[in-house]
Amino acid sequence: MKNFTLPFYVKLACVLLSILLLGYLAILGHTILAPLIFGFLCSVLLLPLANFLERKLRMPRSLASLLASVALLLIIAAVFTLLGTQLSNLAKDLPAFKKQLLTSAADLQLWISNTFHVNNKAQIDYINQAASKSLSTGTTILSKTLMSLSSLFLLLLFSFLYTFFMLFHRRLIIRFLVSLFKEKHSVVVYDIVHQIQYIIKRYIVGLFLQMTIVTILACTAFYFIGVKYSFLLGLITGIFNIIPYIGIFTALLLTVIITFATSSATHVFIVIIALIVIHAIDSNYIMPKIVGSKVQINTLIALIGLVLGEMIWGITGMFLSIPMIAIMKVVFDRIPELKPWGMLLGEEEGDKAITKEEKKLEESIDGLE
Repeated sequence: MKNFTLPFYVKLACVLLSILLLGYLAILGHTILAPLIFGFLCSVLLLPLANFLERKLRMPRSLASLLASVALLLIIAAVFTLLGTQLSNLAKDLPAFKKQLLTSAADLQLWISNTFHVNNKAQIDYINQAASKSLSTGTTILSKTLMSLSSLFLLLLFSFLYTFFMLFHRRLIIRFLVSLFKEKHSVVVYDIVHQIQYIIKRYIVGLFLQMTIVTILACTAFYFIGVKYSFLLGLITGIFNIIPYIGIFTALLLTVIITFATSSATHVFIVIIALIVIHAIDSNYIMPKIVGSKVQINTLIALIGLVLGEMIWGITGMFLSIPMIAIMKVVFDRIPELKPWGMLLGEEEGDKAITKEEKKLEESIDGLE
């Protein structure tokens, strides 16, 4: 039988159409897919604990899966409880916080007036316009906040259920994946499943280690600087740092606002320097050693994944983008037709991996310059 090869433009059209359809389905199925993927990641992380409870302690699979899921839920609840306690302390000091913020704003207003020769009346008019706009949108912001809290609760609830059922039916899921392909491909399927489990587990563990180290560094730095709510700001910095590249800048903005309202401008400047140093340490030492070695994804693809994740699913998509790209790379690297895409997602290899033909091509390009 003669093989029929499609033209390149037909293949390109099919690929683009598939990407658009998958993106559209992802937007429509956000309510189902987001907790499902969270449940998958959590089940992979909890698989060793579930196996230990089932094999070593002779527990039934249902009980082992339930206890493993409850253990993770308790850890998440403990983190939210700790964060809520710190936020409640901030809420108690809200009147003093507001007074200090008004005082700092007045000092800043005086500095702007003396430095840039902008009269106080123009500054007050601008502030009043901004305040009126904020008040007009206050109801909308409040409703969106309540919807976000309810969405977070539903996300945690369904993620817990998906985690339990994936742990309970894990053998059925593996048999289903193997049966989708021919018997000669079963070894490759098992290898892909094993590598996905290994990478996701190491990635999530590394992510929590990174969050812990950054939290400790930030809390220590804020404490010695003399910043109020140093533990809260350090905890926020560590949690937001889970979101690559963007999270540290969001934490910096929140920290600067709270420090500006509770301390002097000198402290604000020192806090900015401290966070820049912490980010440099995290990017050059902590991230490559703990997290970067587990997920070999180049910076360009990671940034594109973060942007697309935010466009499709918001903050949830930004968190899930990196592990999903890592899973795609594992699959692409083990399918011959998709290996070029896996190469594109991964990091650039060293000079030792460059072939002689590639070196000649580079030399010819350099000669043209």
